[in-house]
Amino acid sequence: MNIGFYACAVVFIPVFICGLLFAVLKEKSAGLVSGFNTIPKEKQAEYDRKYIARDMRNQCFIWSAIMLAGALLCVFVSKYMAIPAFVIWLILFLRQVHFDSDKAFQKYLKKNNN
Repeated sequence: MNIGFYACAVVFIPVFICGLLFAVLKEKSAGLVSGFNTIPKEKQAEYDRKYIARDMRNQCFIWSAIMLAGALLCVFVSKYMAIPAFVIWLILFLRQVHFDSDKAFQKYLKKNNN
């Protein structure tokens, strides 16, 4: 039994589905992003919802690609290849964690064309 394969596959499936959800729903999916739905509606208008959805879609697809690569490497190379896959995923994931919603969404502010 290749536990590394199953661990990577279990993470791959929901993350890939989330990526598809962000791809299909586009800017409507911005409300699914943690913390964004807690921002007041007036302030949400200041953010580029399309950019948020596109960025989350790309992140989910990158994370799922890492897990898919980890699962395939577990089958063809070594069952221990899940460890580097999870370490890489964890590093990328933790880079996106912010406890302050203003800081988390600062890069998504709409630019003024003045």
